[in-house]
Amino acid sequence: MKQELIQKKLRNKFLKQGVKMVSPDTIFFSNKTKIGKNVSIEPYVVFVGKVILNNNITIKSFSHLEDVKVKNNVSIGPYARIRPGTILGEGSKVGNFVEVKKSIIGKNSKLNHLSYVGDTKLGKKVNIGAGTITCNYDGVKKMKTIIEDDVFVGSNSSLVAPIKLEKKSVIGAGS
Repeated sequence: MKQELIQKKLRNKFLKQGVKMVSPDTIFFSNKTKIGKNVSIEPYVVFVGKVILNNNITIKSFSHLEDVKVKNNVSIGPYARIRPGTILGEGSKVGNFVEVKKSIIGKNSKLNHLSYVGDTKLGKKVNIGAGTITCNYDGVKKMKTIIEDDVFVGSNSSLVAPIKLEKKSVIGAGS
């Protein structure tokens, strides 16, 4: 009962701030959530820990955000999982069935669908193709993936860390 009252209070607070919610009763906020202007949240979205949403953001249904920072003009989901330590840069897009963990996604970069990106730094205007994953764990330690500006990664690629893709690189599908 107590949690239900807390959620009702948080939903009302954000509605008064102008946050657009299609179905407020299906959205669950953390008391550490901060939301800017012109933010739309579709049904069945969950916020955990410190989630900071700047302005002009759309979060589509069934997405889960935990301890993340989202800059201006970002689109998330549906069915996206944004895990702790992630920063989504201005104009970026994280699409359906995408998981991002402990990564920086650069300005205007896109992870449109069916991908996992962990322990990665993406530059500006990077396109990650469908089914791409970063393989960052060798069973003992986690390693970093660095993808510089204007890189195109084709669908169904496995990026085995540690790896650095230099500016304007093109990775063929299935690599």
